[in-house]
Order: sequence, then structure tokens, then C-alpha cells
Amino acid sequence: MPTILIVDDHAAFRLEARQLLEAEGFTVIGEAADGEAALLLATNERPDVLLLDIGLPDIDGFAVADRLASVDPPIHVILTSSRDASIYGARIGDATSLGFLRKDELSGDAIRTLMGAA
Repeated sequence: MPTILIVDDHAAFRLEARQLLEAEGFTVIGEAADGEAALLLATNERPDVLLLDIGLPDIDGFAVADRLASVDPPIHVILTSSRDASIYGARIGDATSLGFLRKDELSGDAIRTLMGAA
């Protein structure tokens, strides 16, 4: 079972994502509400996947992904937002991540598809 760390500053979304992903076969090994906590948990826990909100209160998701890019073995980062990817322009394509999922499109299948493209 793939392990996942959920990073989002909204507790309601973290709970929803946890329930959905656990029901779809993922093991959620932790949650973080900001970028600093995400970096600490990701480097200590080494999840297979980091579901990472772009709009965090301290460090944005792009910066967190960049800082985790050199971790070995690699952590598969999937950026999320309630906004459309087009708002972020080239930053999405340039990010050190597997890809982007709108929060309302989150599913185990969508994550597995992005992981398969790695």
C-alpha cells in the first residue's frame, strides 16, 4: 500500500482527503498544516507520496517541493489547489512534482495515474 502525507492548511480538507485515500487503499502516515511541518514530517517519515497544497501560510507548495527534490529515495510530490492549474501558469510545469490535482478531482486513481507516470 502506498504511504501518503497530506499537507494542507485546512483541517476539513485534510480529514476529507484522509478518509477518501484510506478508503482507496492508501496508508496516510501523517498530516501537516504548513510547509515547515511538511518538510520535517516528509524527511522523517519518508512517505511514497506527498499531497501538497500550493497555498500554505508559511512556505508555498512550490518551495516545499523544491526543497524535497534532493531527498533520496525520492518522495513523489503531487501539488493540489482548489484553484485551476492555469492560475499558476508555467510554475506548475516547472515544479519539481509529479503533477497537479485540483482538490475536487482528488482520488486514489488520479494519484496512482500520476505515480505511474514517474
